[in-house]
Amino acid sequence: MTITEFIKTDVKAALHARRRLPFKLTLGAMSSHYGVSLTPVRHAVDELVEEGVIRRKENGRLELVPGALKGQAVATPQPESPDQKLDEQIRQDVIARSLQQDTEYLREQATAEKYGAGRTVVRQVFSRLAGAGLIEHVPRCGWRVRAFSEQDMLDYLEIREMLELKALDLARDKFDEGELRQLLKANRPGQGKGRSLLDFDLHECWIDRCDNRYIREFFARYSPFYNALFNYAVIDEEVKREMAREHCEIIECLLERDWKGARQALSHHIREQRGAVSRMIDYLNNGKMAS
Repeated sequence: MTITEFIKTDVKAALHARRRLPFKLTLGAMSSHYGVSLTPVRHAVDELVEEGVIRRKENGRLELVPGALKGQAVATPQPESPDQKLDEQIRQDVIARSLQQDTEYLREQATAEKYGAGRTVVRQVFSRLAGAGLIEHVPRCGWRVRAFSEQDMLDYLEIREMLELKALDLARDKFDEGELRQLLKANRPGQGKGRSLLDFDLHECWIDRCDNRYIREFFARYSPFYNALFNYAVIDEEVKREMAREHCEIIECLLERDWKGARQALSHHIREQRGAVSRMIDYLNNGKMAS
């Protein structure tokens, strides 16, 4: 069973059993839930659209087709499907090694013994991490961790800003007011000791709708690696509060159809993450990252 097939089967099984999904129906949320890159998720969604299980609205967002699976027998996922807890443990270990620039090869057998898992399952986890750009397979050597580079990340943020602004321009007429208000509720800066609400899928809102395959492919290829590092290293309550405030500013501009304001707010939001990168470097230099 391929990753795409597993995602399709799992989505159908969830709908058949509970009539709902345990995640938001966006490419970003599905990618995070299954711990894979956007590519297999996109393929699974395309096939589910063809089968009439989900559909794309005029604004490009996804929604379930009511009653699509009613009365149909749905196969459950294969029992050898990857263990999500193991997946997350290995992912966190790999991210920590990347941030510490530890590029020592990962061995399937040694990793399997460390976590008390089967070698086949570990290989599947490594394959998904390779799809996210966190590691690469070197024949006869093993799996090599991709080392973090501060300059690479800053270069990525520069290109990301240009492409996201272009995506925002292209998606200008495809925003739904009701959905934007829901996004506003999902992004709320915490007050006092209250915890902030932060929706990491907000950026998918215009990337998905821009109808530019090259912009989509750029983020599908490069964003999983940098997002994984960024989220692991610097997302504390202070950062989340500021990011939620910036998200709200972007959404409020979109609601008011203030395109210039939305572009300025998005540009500011992305540029502010350079400070978070510096903060991450400080953590690394002070030896505060987990090993």
